Amino acid sequence: MTNSNKYIMLNNIYKSYPIHHGRHERLILDSISFTVSPGDKLGIMGPNGAGKSTLIQLVSGALLPDKGTIDRKMSISWPLAFGGAFQGSLTGRDNAKLLARVYNTNVEKTVEFVESFGEFGIYFDEPVKSYSTGMNSRLGFALSMAIDFDCFLVDEVISVGDQRFNKKCEAELEQRSNKSMIMVSHHVDLIRNNCTKAAFLHQGKLHIFEQVEDAIYAYEHL
Repeated sequence: MTNSNKYIMLNNIYKSYPIHHGRHERLILDSISFTVSPGDKLGIMGPNGAGKSTLIQLVSGALLPDKGTIDRKMSISWPLAFGGAFQGSLTGRDNAKLLARVYNTNVEKTVEFVESFGEFGIYFDEPVKSYSTGMNSRLGFALSMAIDFDCFLVDEVISVGDQRFNKKCEAELEQRSNKSMIMVSHHVDLIRNNCTKAAFLHQGKLHIFEQVEDAIYAYEHL
């Protein structure tokens, strides 16, 4: 597929969650539409609870919308540092092998990269269910970097270890500057430094701007 035929398109997406023990619903995302093309780096801002993580999970396919369509003509990562996709009874090494086969990448190179990048030591051969939250996040990030996705999903600040390791993660992302990215965060500097266009969620609506600084200004003056 050529670059001109690659895109992610959300059309009129609605998503609600039950509240008050299921007696009512809260509309989280209200008629969301946008398109991501090759090389786009879209930053989406919003306070906690605005629906940013829900939106990222909808894009990834982990959640389904109540209404609307999502057309994925790109390969898309799971949200970076998300460890929920792993088989808990398998070791880190075996999870890496499994996902390499699923995504049709070189198994040996994938395992070698993940083991080295994640700095797991002896724990790479322990069951993932015994991993700490931080180790799960490192495994999720390392595996997503090992696979050649067209678009990377970044949910909030990449915080998967100490400051040294976080800088290592940021450097790895920078090496993929030709790839598309959707980043959600309430930290405006993260959006400013990594995105080429931006938007913010407010009361379920997505407000999109071609200029990052315009989006940040509007978001900060709500």
